[in-house]
Amino acid sequence: MTDIVIVEAVRSPVGRRGGELSTMHPSDLLSEVQTALVKRSGVDPASVGQIVGGCVSQAGEQTANIARTAWLGAGMPLNVAATTVDAQCGSSQQAVTLAYGLVASGVVDSAIGCGVESMTRNPMGSSYRKGQLTATSKYKENYEYTSQFQGAELLAKKWGISREECDEFGLRSQENAARAWEEDRFSTQIVQIQTPVLDEDGKPTGATKTVSRDGGLRPTTLETLSQLSPVLEGGVHTAGASSQISDGSGAVLLMTAESAAEQGLKPLARIVDTCLVGSDPVLMLTGPIEATNHLLKRNSMSMSDIDVVEINEAFASVVLAWAKELKPNMDSVNPNGGAIALGHPLGGTGSILITKAIHELHRADKQFGLVTMCCGGGLGTGTIIERI
Repeated sequence: MTDIVIVEAVRSPVGRRGGELSTMHPSDLLSEVQTALVKRSGVDPASVGQIVGGCVSQAGEQTANIARTAWLGAGMPLNVAATTVDAQCGSSQQAVTLAYGLVASGVVDSAIGCGVESMTRNPMGSSYRKGQLTATSKYKENYEYTSQFQGAELLAKKWGISREECDEFGLRSQENAARAWEEDRFSTQIVQIQTPVLDEDGKPTGATKTVSRDGGLRPTTLETLSQLSPVLEGGVHTAGASSQISDGSGAVLLMTAESAAEQGLKPLARIVDTCLVGSDPVLMLTGPIEATNHLLKRNSMSMSDIDVVEINEAFASVVLAWAKELKPNMDSVNPNGGAIALGHPLGGTGSILITKAIHELHRADKQFGLVTMCCGGGLGTGTIIERI
């Protein structure tokens, strides 16, 4: 089987809720990232076989196949088809997996996996009416219906994770992210975004502002974190140990190694393997454990083979439970901070994490990277990449 390579991977800064990216339509945000991906890679956009985009709250501005409207809004060739998918928090990582499958199966020679979410403009739950429940009585005959907040606390209880451990992990995320920005570690992956400046009535003034830095970083201390109230009464997670509501986008260009060579394009990495697995929908957030074990076993690898891990910090207990099971070298895990510090724009996060992993492998001169996420409803995403 031919190698499927990643030629380029880019991401927007991740904006905090109500921050500088919130003035921008999510389709335009994705357009900016798609455009940068094409320009930086040097690929002919008309040669792209298909686009697969991830987005969770497909309501309001994020409806009508946003992966397609973003591409057209960027002025890209209309012959390139697009699909928008929802695998909850793992949507854009699954988009990359589906793009990989299209290329690997020979349906297309190249594809883009991408994703976007403006959680400011399209809040969680905006895709269904107030009062509606996604779990029916038939579902409840089989599984207890839990929220992700409850799932995070169930993980903490099952793996014996304390409030202090969660606070320490939250501080670690902030410190790693601050160091990454101080050392300019994100320069090769960030797309500067020109966002509209609005007047007091929320109308565009015609002026724009350049956004080039993640907006979620917050200087803090363990003492400060210890004083925060838990999200759920009696729980171990606070806002300082949970992912931030955010706006952001990412995109990844994949193609066969042969196609890249024919076009004179230099790949950044190859995809070793990728997966989407089901996990316990009550615990909800154990997916990274199952996905990681699945990939390691199928590829005769161990955690000692993995040099860089990007695991989504939906909640501190997700990463800490995964770490207790997989026993990684924690220095390799989210070395540049995660969603607690940088934010988690739902449908955009998977492609953002893949982008972070690829560029960190090159920056640190490492070989193998793992990207994994938990997803609402009990899913786990996983992708192993190798730097070229």
